[in-house]
Amino acid sequence: MTAEQIEEYVKQHASGKVKLAAADIDGILRGKYISTDKFSAVLKGELGFCDVVFGWDAQDLAYENTKFTGWHSGYPDMPLQLDLNTFRKIPWENDTPFFLGDFFDAKGEGAYVCPRQLLKKIIAECRSLGFEPYFSQEFEWFNFEETPDSFALKGYKEPKPLTPGMFGYSILRSALKSDYFNDLFDLLAKFDVPLEGLHTETGPGVYEAAITYSGALEAADRAILFKTAVKEIAYKHGIMACFMAKWREDLPGCSGHVHQSLWDADSKTNLFFDPQQDQHMSELMQHYIAGQLHCLPHILPLVAPTVNSYKRLVEGAWAPTTLTWALDNRTVALRVLPLGAKSARVETRVVGSDTNPYLAIAACLAAGLYGIKHQIPLSQPATVGNGYKDFSNGKLPTNLDEATKQMKESAVAQELFGEKFVDHFCCTREWEWQQFAKVVTDWELKRYFEII
Repeated sequence: MTAEQIEEYVKQHASGKVKLAAADIDGILRGKYISTDKFSAVLKGELGFCDVVFGWDAQDLAYENTKFTGWHSGYPDMPLQLDLNTFRKIPWENDTPFFLGDFFDAKGEGAYVCPRQLLKKIIAECRSLGFEPYFSQEFEWFNFEETPDSFALKGYKEPKPLTPGMFGYSILRSALKSDYFNDLFDLLAKFDVPLEGLHTETGPGVYEAAITYSGALEAADRAILFKTAVKEIAYKHGIMACFMAKWREDLPGCSGHVHQSLWDADSKTNLFFDPQQDQHMSELMQHYIAGQLHCLPHILPLVAPTVNSYKRLVEGAWAPTTLTWALDNRTVALRVLPLGAKSARVETRVVGSDTNPYLAIAACLAAGLYGIKHQIPLSQPATVGNGYKDFSNGKLPTNLDEATKQMKESAVAQELFGEKFVDHFCCTREWEWQQFAKVVTDWELKRYFEII
């Protein structure tokens, strides 16, 4: 639709309102409803939005260690500009018009704290090198027969899974709650978040969805909208959808694998595929892989951003722990799939379902481009067999504190994302670790209460 057609649709919509949102640093969509009259005014300029969305954590607790905003600045408004290319109709809200936006600074430049702006910056760099990035993110998540109220009344303990048992790829289990299952597939398609596939994963009440690939920015938009849309559709069925990396120690974690390839914009050819090369991996693809292997330890919090992320990254739990790559091997960090001229791609398997898609995709793309710009050779051999046992090139950091310290001190991270972003983001991860470190957990009570 053209801008004029979009504006006319909004004006004619019976609800008289528009829903808009933008991502905070944790990948939570912060937004509001505005009237259609207000929307017309917004199209002529920016919308003011309190910058506290970058001054507090996922629980709305104000940071005490960041510079961007805080009590010292008074939490002023910052400009939010809607992107008309993100226009969608929300099918479970009577086709209410919806838009995503970007945050800007007072000078009209993209705010350095804005995740969508960061991804745009990396995409622009990619295009300046002559490549068009195509991406997709897939998600695993647990579903529970709970509401926010019922789970709170349980003290956030022992949620009831949607279905019992460990039934991965189960036609039987997907039929058990078929109304919800089918609503996900159908309503997401109507919301312009098309799925290539949807199935049960191993674990009670686990689903996995692969979002149809697209340009990198659209892929990130789809991914962040997918997570919120799934939660909203689940609410309609009396279900809670959980994208924690790992909610219980004895069950598998939830991934957010990122699939990626670089294409020639003019010839529309996949530059990762070369039939003349060994395993059909182009030199460009090899540099891209080498760049990610080099950068991953420097940028891990972008793809493993929470304390809980590292509970998933443990040996033998379908999530990588070593700096490894291999052809079609699900035990390594980078699963390489040079399958054909259309489908050749790299799958970064470190990424969890708890990520901010803008930051996860920006991290993968920037790291791959680092390998191309610096012409890093793929000298590391492909892992054969179990990647969990291949320590020849090192292991990933094992907790958020360790990973954040490495990123904060990294010249590589600053080269990729800029000093200001790295400082702000790492401060938010330090804050996250501090909040965790001061809590007395159930594990501690069970272990020490009586016996010590």
